[in-house]
Amino acid sequence: QVQLVESGGGLVQAGESLTLSCAASGRTAGDWIMGWFRQAPGKGREFVGRIRWSDGDTHYGISVKGRFTIARDSAKNMVYLQMNSLKPEDTAVYYCAAARETYYVQRQQYEYWGQGTQVTVSA
Repeated sequence: QVQLVESGGGLVQAGESLTLSCAASGRTAGDWIMGWFRQAPGKGREFVGRIRWSDGDTHYGISVKGRFTIARDSAKNMVYLQMNSLKPEDTAVYYCAAARETYYVQRQQYEYWGQGTQVTVSA
């Protein structure tokens, strides 16, 4: 089992930056895909981005590309989501997710999810 805990959410103004953290614990050995998702009120879950643990390769959703950056700290088992130039439409609960790389390649799904952290961007 793997546990994921997000932190760093809060209230910011449009144009500001915020960094979210995701702490992974448990059986974290091996190669993983770590993803970030978000869900705004009344909307479905949206892919934000992901990072491949083994080499740091990243991929982003079109709505955040160029503004958000995902990074990892292997020594600390941490994943970060740096969010710049925030917009009111970025307001959502942000979730961290994890999947073993082999599982992800086979199923295109994530195995573990955090509880989420709220990000609110005021105009």
